Amino acid sequence: MELLHDVQRKLDVFFDVYQLDKDPAFSRFIPMVYDPIGFDWKAKFEEDFTQRFNGLMMKGGPELQRIFLASFPTDEILLQFIEEADEGDLLFMHHPIPMECGDPQGEWGRGFLPITPSLLDEISRRQLSIYTCHAPLDYHRQIGTSISITDALGGKIVDEFCPYGNGFAGLICDITLTSTDELIDRLLPLFEIPYVDFEGKKHKRIQRIAIIAGCGDVVSDMKEAERKGAQAYVTGEIHCHIHNDYGKSKYNRMKEYVEETQMSLIGLSHAASEFFVMKTQMLQWIEQEMNVEVQLLRQSKWWV
Repeated sequence: MELLHDVQRKLDVFFDVYQLDKDPAFSRFIPMVYDPIGFDWKAKFEEDFTQRFNGLMMKGGPELQRIFLASFPTDEILLQFIEEADEGDLLFMHHPIPMECGDPQGEWGRGFLPITPSLLDEISRRQLSIYTCHAPLDYHRQIGTSISITDALGGKIVDEFCPYGNGFAGLICDITLTSTDELIDRLLPLFEIPYVDFEGKKHKRIQRIAIIAGCGDVVSDMKEAERKGAQAYVTGEIHCHIHNDYGKSKYNRMKEYVEETQMSLIGLSHAASEFFVMKTQMLQWIEQEMNVEVQLLRQSKWWV
């Protein structure tokens, strides 16, 4: 058992949450999804979270026995958390709101969405806590969304790209000689996905790759990675499959770039690429640093 105050302090310090004034993404996206529906998110979430958009988001009971780990707060994940958690337990996530990214072999998604208000009410009633860590978890160099993938592939970091927050979200690394097909075969079971989204060229010899978890479908970042010698680009999304004008515009720009790139572009699913740090580095760190049980909450479908 741990005190919530102690758990919060350990997480805040380890991820340097207070060194980042505002999360560059969710300082925009949280108001974007809640304000149009008239939901008073500033009253529901912890005051400091409404300024930084990282850290303790909802404060429950003073003691906890379990920490649950997930990537996105989908209805499926929150319902499981509510059902299985005891008073005071904490849910640690990467995103503070869900995101429908779309399926490259199925339906396109709706993008960022608000958490269902009734689920937030039930979390409050049950005295449960939520802590989210977005940008600091993306650029952290010990436990992070991209570094966890690098470590799993035995990569040696040689450069960085995509400045983000107080660091870089993307890594350029050298790996043991492989091919495009061999790399994909290795990634599928690691990320528990049935298929990847693929574009670009296939290579028989790959030794330098770019890794950026989450939303990697930015042409300028891909061009930078290619200039730095990457032969493959491993990310959560290589295409934006959000069903609106923004998503279609990004998709069309990517299709143009695909015609010119020499890289193998490999998409793993946004949520799956960011859950990987939870089931590897984050789980291990919590077990070492805290006197609590750890439970993983997996989405039933990663391409959503």
